[in-house]
Amino acid sequence: MVRTFRSDQPVRQVGSVISPFDLNLRHLRALPLIVRHGNMSAAAAAASLSQPALTQGIAKLERQLGVPLFDRRSNGMTATLQGAAFARRADAAFSHLAASARAGGRGFARPDRLMTATQLRAFLALADAGSFAEAARLAAWSQPAIHRAVRDLEQIGGLPLAERRGRGVVLTQDGRRLARAARLMRSELAAAFEDMSPDAGERGRLVIGAMPLCRARLLPAAIAALNRAVPRATVDIIDGSWRELVEPLRDGRIDMMIGALREDPAPLDIAQEALLVDRLAVVARASHPLAGTTPSLDALAAFPWIVGRFDTPLRAHWQAMFEGRDAPHAPVECGSAMTIRGILVDSDCLTLLSPDQVAMEVEAGLLALIDLPIEGLARTIGIATRLGWQPTFLQRHLVEILRGIVQDNS
Repeated sequence: MVRTFRSDQPVRQVGSVISPFDLNLRHLRALPLIVRHGNMSAAAAAASLSQPALTQGIAKLERQLGVPLFDRRSNGMTATLQGAAFARRADAAFSHLAASARAGGRGFARPDRLMTATQLRAFLALADAGSFAEAARLAAWSQPAIHRAVRDLEQIGGLPLAERRGRGVVLTQDGRRLARAARLMRSELAAAFEDMSPDAGERGRLVIGAMPLCRARLLPAAIAALNRAVPRATVDIIDGSWRELVEPLRDGRIDMMIGALREDPAPLDIAQEALLVDRLAVVARASHPLAGTTPSLDALAAFPWIVGRFDTPLRAHWQAMFEGRDAPHAPVECGSAMTIRGILVDSDCLTLLSPDQVAMEVEAGLLALIDLPIEGLARTIGIATRLGWQPTFLQRHLVEILRGIVQDNS
């Protein structure tokens, strides 16, 4: 099934409904310590908790999740497979929160260790809503409760997180940093819930950022294959350019981006996996004067062009084609392949597109590919993820399907 969902949507586990910020963060933070030390007393001391409090907290956590996290023996505690996996996710989740506090303020030395799930939930409600009134409405809390939670976070970190602007609120730079960390933490814990589900691998949720070059054939084929293999999976596809999708990826709002990779050095926090190389073609209407010819650059420059938006790879390739000469007239800048196809059919315009993006129109005799003996008009298509991303069963399954489609067609 393909639909839209929110990343904080409650997750159903063994008869109960929980969301990431329903968990006690102090007890959750102690999970990796129990795995590391192998007993409750040493972990409690390292976490600055009493042993009875931690024992009760872990028991409650197991009830919430519906699975045992540890095997208890007389000589200590050993993590179950699910417990070890959940501890790794929890460790990664808290690393995001710790990184957001490294800039430092006049608050506590380790503010991330003092933040509560209630405070983070309220702060994200404010970050998403843009006003205290709307945050209170969406969270079903009172405005004073949202104010108090945000104020407590500011006191813990010693840094302002939000500033009033008219009737709304704008996050400060530190506020934006904390919001991203909280979203990534929430996403990491939601992924842990999904992998711990009894039917992990048979259902789950995916949010995919679809860039233009993957939408014609690669991604539809992959989603169709995933739907056949995992019919109970839910997929949300968000269309956009790299620039529009990269911030949601960094925030953990989407799981992966698929499309043309950055040829310039990618941002340090983004990992890229190449899948295939796509060669661009000059596209025109089937009855265009240049259709069926091998034109020179001068001939191509004599016609109007539809080009990609400024600072996009497609625009850079077009500029490289005509480097060292006057660029042709480009009356239209557009990033929508559907719109471009419509303009081409009814004009003398030319454009650069992937053959896959116009395959149906070419087969129908509406558009034509113009032979262009120029090297370098190629883009690498692949997957972009957050650096250090740990995919769920379902996410890993989709990546394997994408690799298989490319391999079968190579």
